[in-house]
Amino acid sequence: MIQADQRVAILLHDGIRGVQGKTGLAMLRYSEAAIVAVIDRESAGKSLQDLTGIARPVPIVASVQDALSYQPDVLVIGIAILGGELPEDWRQDIRQAIAGGLSIVNGLHTPLNRDPALAALLKPKQWIWDVRQEPANLSVGTGQARTLACLRVLTVGTDMAVGKMSTSLELNRASLQRGLRSKFLGTGQAGMMISGAGIPLDAIRVDFAAGAVEQLVMQASNDADILHIEGQGSLLNPASTATLPLLRGSQPTHLVLVHRAGQTHIRRFEDVAIPPLRDVVQLYETIATAGGAFTPARVAAIALNTAHLSKLEAEQAIAQIRTETGLPCTDPVRFGAELVLDAILGRS
Repeated sequence: MIQADQRVAILLHDGIRGVQGKTGLAMLRYSEAAIVAVIDRESAGKSLQDLTGIARPVPIVASVQDALSYQPDVLVIGIAILGGELPEDWRQDIRQAIAGGLSIVNGLHTPLNRDPALAALLKPKQWIWDVRQEPANLSVGTGQARTLACLRVLTVGTDMAVGKMSTSLELNRASLQRGLRSKFLGTGQAGMMISGAGIPLDAIRVDFAAGAVEQLVMQASNDADILHIEGQGSLLNPASTATLPLLRGSQPTHLVLVHRAGQTHIRRFEDVAIPPLRDVVQLYETIATAGGAFTPARVAAIALNTAHLSKLEAEQAIAQIRTETGLPCTDPVRFGAELVLDAILGRS
């Protein structure tokens, strides 16, 4: 876990401009850690804010060696690669970081703690945190989260990587600002790195996945008015297995459907069309409720990802979705999450 007094460098080669930088960019947007450098050889010397819109004055450098001059304590591997394997050419970056005295936060499936060559380089007080490790003492799900008094808000998506984590984080921030006892529950590597806790759902055996979510929710519920559970995957994506355990384990009271404006097909499976959003809403509500077996969960609002649009285009897209679905809709990252939170709390 990253401590409050530690200084972080993020390894993000080709992740600022590419599609694999989700983890590092999320940390830059939401982490309270002191991030002192981003390592991206393709974007070195450029402005992070100009490239990403993230208002954080962090220099972009070309190498680990360059980053060491900013005196980091921890190197975070900031890419999210399909399959989660470590690129072979990044091992030299990691070796240089350890040799330079840095600890490592690894969100990939490749376990670095088991690498004897890296372990041999570690000095006292240095460590490697392999985030994607299955927790101990898991059991199967029982559905008991439906007995909890707190609100349980799960973000669900029309595809992977559309903004479910960002939406949950923005909702948690808005809830805290209103004085609610709110918690964000991370279920993936980026969410865990940002919050310091949670479960790596895609590293958990499928038989125990719903039980792991249930355990996380039950433990967090004691002193909470509202839990914001980070969504994963999509029921529409044929490669995704994480959404159903989240629905079963969290027994949500509310769902927020996250969609990228203008997207009509699953990104990696272009033969799979995204149905009309009204149909997607019905799909998620039906499966969450399991035909009446569980407490009904409604889609309270649509969170629309408009990062690729101008402000005017974003406003037009939001208005169109409101008309099509009859539901409140906004881009919570761009325009704030208050509208969505109002819908959850029954004020819209």
